[in-house]
Amino acid sequence: MLRLVIANKLYSSWSLRPWLLMRAFDIPFEEAVIPLRRPETKDAIARVSPSGKVPVLIDGDVRVWESLAIVEYIAEKFSEMAIWPSDGAARAHARSISNEMHGGFLPLRQALPMNLGKRFETPVLSDETKANVERIEEIWWTTLERYGGQAGYLFGGFSAADAMFAPVVSRLDTYRVPVASYTRSYMDMVLSHPAFLEWKQAALTEPWTIDDYETGHTATETFR
Repeated sequence: MLRLVIANKLYSSWSLRPWLLMRAFDIPFEEAVIPLRRPETKDAIARVSPSGKVPVLIDGDVRVWESLAIVEYIAEKFSEMAIWPSDGAARAHARSISNEMHGGFLPLRQALPMNLGKRFETPVLSDETKANVERIEEIWWTTLERYGGQAGYLFGGFSAADAMFAPVVSRLDTYRVPVASYTRSYMDMVLSHPAFLEWKQAALTEPWTIDDYETGHTATETFR
């Protein structure tokens, strides 16, 4: 059986992506959680991941690391599933925006760390972070307008692209970042997906917390 090694569900945006995708498509797998920033963390990850980072997917002798690479591996292994859009133009668009998400938006990532355990006051956003938010909203709007149809996700039904953007959806919600109404509607679709709710419920039962993920932020709600 496939084995997915992840970090804390409360904080690990990278781990969320492949886990969410596999759950959404009912792909069987075992999971193993290695909590971050503990004395044993580095050695535990090094034993399973060539990059020294998680997530990593283990399929027999095959090891796949980096969230987008895992998504692509799953899409190839389960090619009968609509993990990427079937239409060539839509699939190219989905891969483009997923790669942009995977490799970009560093100011937003740094300013708004993923934290599913609390909701915070909206911090003062830098110009770079505001530009990131604007670009993400543009991606969602143009994609939904062209490919979304009536189902509410970026390409109709839930796909790899939605899994790739799920962590930033959670960040915008956690920090109450002002967004357009269409953005909020899309966010609500992702946040109410059964697989995301399963992840969040498990995250809220974890025994580990990392204070650094809250430094400089004022909590307004606590869910744990």
